[in-house]
Order: sequence, then C-alpha cells, then structure tokens
Amino acid sequence: MEKSKVYFTDLHTTPSRNLLDKLENLVKRTGIEKINFENQFTAIKIHFGEPGNLAYIRPNYAARLIKILKKLGAKPFLTDSNTLYSGGRSNAIDHMNAAMENGFNPIATHCNVIIADGLKGTDCREIKIDGQYCKAPKIGTAIADADIIISMNHFKGHEQAGFGGALKNIGMGSASVGGKLELHSTSQPKIDKKTCRACGVCVKHCAHSAIKIISKCAVIDYDKCTGCGQCVALCQYSSAVIATNDTSERMNCKIAEYTKAVLTGKPNFHVNFVMNVSPECDCWNHNDIAIVADIGIAASFDPVALDMACVDLVKKAPVNIYSALHKKHSRDMTGEDKFKLVHPNVNWLAGLHHAEKIGLGTVNYELVEI
Repeated sequence: MEKSKVYFTDLHTTPSRNLLDKLENLVKRTGIEKINFENQFTAIKIHFGEPGNLAYIRPNYAARLIKILKKLGAKPFLTDSNTLYSGGRSNAIDHMNAAMENGFNPIATHCNVIIADGLKGTDCREIKIDGQYCKAPKIGTAIADADIIISMNHFKGHEQAGFGGALKNIGMGSASVGGKLELHSTSQPKIDKKTCRACGVCVKHCAHSAIKIISKCAVIDYDKCTGCGQCVALCQYSSAVIATNDTSERMNCKIAEYTKAVLTGKPNFHVNFVMNVSPECDCWNHNDIAIVADIGIAASFDPVALDMACVDLVKKAPVNIYSALHKKHSRDMTGEDKFKLVHPNVNWLAGLHHAEKIGLGTVNYELVEI
C-alpha cells in the first residue's frame, strides 16, 4: 500500500512565528484548503477536558483553526459526545459547563459548542457499516449530520486503548452513551484481591453502582458493570485491572469501526497535538506528569498513518525522568513503546491494523517535517 503523508512541526518558535502561526502553516501545508468548506456544517471533534484535568488541548489552538475554517467558508462547531461514566461531562448541561470552564466558548474560540448526542446521551444515528464487531454504530446526531469532520486530538496514553489519538477521539468520542456501552461491553475489569486496600474510591465513582466493598475488598457485580474503565483509571493501587481473559483488542477494533461510521462518505482532516503526553486520558479529573517532553503537532488526511507516526515519535523520545513511568522502570527507554510500558495488558496495534483492514488508512507513512 502506498505511504500516506503525515506533516509534522516541532514546537520551536521565533519572534516572527509563534505556535499558533506554526499550526496554521502546518494545516495549510498538509492541504486542508483542498476540502470545499463553502456553507458546509463542519464538526470539529475535540475533547473539552474533564474539569480538574489540565492536559487537554488549549482552546487557543481551536480558535486559530476555526479562524482558518471560517475564511474557507465553513460553518464550524466544536463538539463531543457525553461520557458513559460519572463526572463533569455525562450530560449536555454539565458538559457545556465544562467546555466553558476550560475555555471552549464563543468568546475565546468564536465558535459554538454542540454536544453531539443531546441532553442525556441518547440522541444518535445508527450508521450501518456491517462491521466485524459493530453492525450499526450509534453516533451522536450532530456529528452524524455534519458535512465535514475535522478532528483535533490530544495524543496521550489511555488505560484501555493504550493511547488516545485520532481514532480514539473520533470513534469512542463520537459514540452516544449507547454506543459507548457497545464499545466497552467486552472489556469488564476485575479486582486483584492481593493489592486491593478497600479504600472505596472505585465504589464512590462507579456510575452504575456495580462495585461494593465486601470482606475488605472491592467486588464487581458484572450484571451492572458496563466496562467503562473508570475504576481502572482511578485505582491508586493497580487493583482494578482489565480481565486477563479479555484484552483490549476487540475494543480497539470496535473503535476503528466506529471511526469508519463517522468518516465514511465525508471529507475529513486530522491534527494530533503531541504535548502533555499524560499516561492516561483526559476523561478523568486529574492528570499525571507527562511521560515524555512535548514533541510537536502532526496533521494528515489519514488518521491511521497519523496515529502510527505519533506513536513512533513518542517511542523515539527519552522518558521524562520526573514521570511515574521513569520512577517505575528507572531507565532511559528511548526507542521503547512507552504506551505498552504504561499499560502492559493493552494491544494498541490491533486497532490500527483493523483500521487498515477496513479501509480507514494505512500504518505506512512518510513523515514530512516543516
């Protein structure tokens, strides 16, 4: 398969070119102007950041991209779907408040926010793709109805997918609450009884009342558990883990199929911000020290190649000596798969290979540095 081009710019600046200028130059060099935006409803799929988490993309970048899109005649809107788990973004009211709090508002970005799957996460379109894992992904209506999809993705680790990039932001992030249930349904966690301290954090934050403390240990009721992964992310003792009899492979493959449902038949363009590379995603109300130093911004029409290129950039980087990853392994780790070291039970490559198989793009890429 022919290599896809991934364009990349580092974060070095000059008095005549700041990071916003570099972003604009990047997306134009990548070819965003090839898309006909005139009077087209353009969904900018982004993650607004859980209140308390500070690793999300700064709204300044969104504002500059929105300015570019408006000049091209687009009708852009910033969007995301509601979360499956409890928190500050599980319904449209709280979600919009979170977006406002984190700077994604008409004053800062000159663009409106629309929560894609409505007030309670039930507003969706089932898009038939007859996938191997998902026959008709449930996509938030505002995203499903958009004419063009632009994704702005914070590239970082993820406790169930290995890392979060373009595919994760589009596939998982565009799913309605029912869609997220489908995506998570085969990845229910388990409790390691040897390390559980019965602290109750998982009980407090489980949105489905699926966990109780019994005999000084957390116990999961699998009739209630949806596999959302909140307990995995919040456990401070690594006691809530993905069950050994089920890896993340199927979930990553499902994410690829949901991404296909979002993008099929629509012009699309993707930007990954490889900065604040936190070990886990932006969905939690906290973020740990980045596992590597800030690297740069990459863009492509191919989301598969884009994610693969960004994984390789993180691999090449030395580990942040102040991170929990370095504290655990105490070595340089240049050239190693940092995401596999952070989440050893996750097979992120399976998702990229499945995405390639179903025609979303290719893992073969040419990195064009500008």
